[in-house]
Amino acid sequence: MKTILTADIGGTNCRFAHFTLDKDGNLSFIQSKWLKTQTVSSFPALIQALEASDFHLSPHEADVAIIAVAGPVAEGRISHPPYIPWKIDLSDIERGILPEKTELINDFVAQAYACRSRAMDAVREIVPGTLDKDAPLVVIGAGTALGQAALIPLKTGGYAALPSEGGHAPFPFETREEMDYMNFLLTQTNAPYVIANTVVSGKGLSLLHTYLTGRHLKPAEVAAELKETTETLEWMARFYGRACRNYALQCVATGGVYIAGGVAAKIPGMITHPVFRETFRKSETMAGLLEKIPVFLNLNEESGLWGAALYGWNKLKNEWSQS
Repeated sequence: MKTILTADIGGTNCRFAHFTLDKDGNLSFIQSKWLKTQTVSSFPALIQALEASDFHLSPHEADVAIIAVAGPVAEGRISHPPYIPWKIDLSDIERGILPEKTELINDFVAQAYACRSRAMDAVREIVPGTLDKDAPLVVIGAGTALGQAALIPLKTGGYAALPSEGGHAPFPFETREEMDYMNFLLTQTNAPYVIANTVVSGKGLSLLHTYLTGRHLKPAEVAAELKETTETLEWMARFYGRACRNYALQCVATGGVYIAGGVAAKIPGMITHPVFRETFRKSETMAGLLEKIPVFLNLNEESGLWGAALYGWNKLKNEWSQS
């Protein structure tokens, strides 16, 4: 029996999980623990906080640890997450705090692997289509920022996940009305251009509500008062549908689009809104392709932990096969 420690380090929450893996390849979930990102001053302090919590597995006792982080990763060991106030460098970790076999991966790489795990047992189809399991799929999700990744089937078996930092690319506004909103965002952020992270995120929800109503509320406060017919909800449904459509086209994702992340989990009406489907399928040249691509809503906010565990499972499986 092997033990796997997984983590999903985001701008708001740091989630941890304990999994076990037996020789027959059975992956079992044991326990999870959530900590607030902003309550610790460094990654070593985060691991110490986990050790001091009621989490049953001491981090150093795991056979392998897979740490998914919301940002680009270098060499599987270093990350400078853009929306987290501290970096992660495994060489800074005192020996014995984490297992020797510890690796960093991008958080949406973990979400991509999760799409082939038991975390998808309760996934909900939002836009119908014809699923091609031998084709690429994409996962996209808005929380503190907008995450993206693709999962590509390999001819030799298994999958390869491709990270993306597309949330930092300019967001495509279309109408004159939207251009007015873009100018509002430029004034509010003092940025040279508006990126997708600013539009399709919790922060974007607050900014949009301020623009449309004149009332500045926190994302959770906006979410609590949204109705199916509100203008804020309709605009967000259109923006989210556009982000999903564009990434699906970039990857020809006939394996499906999977939506993860805190905003969709808290406001599912944004994804089920008719404007979302209408926008997702809108294309002068690729409407036929988009008609075939199904869209799924993943309400499991711990799915990244499962994806990281599946990544760790592959590492241990390869180790066993070589022994």
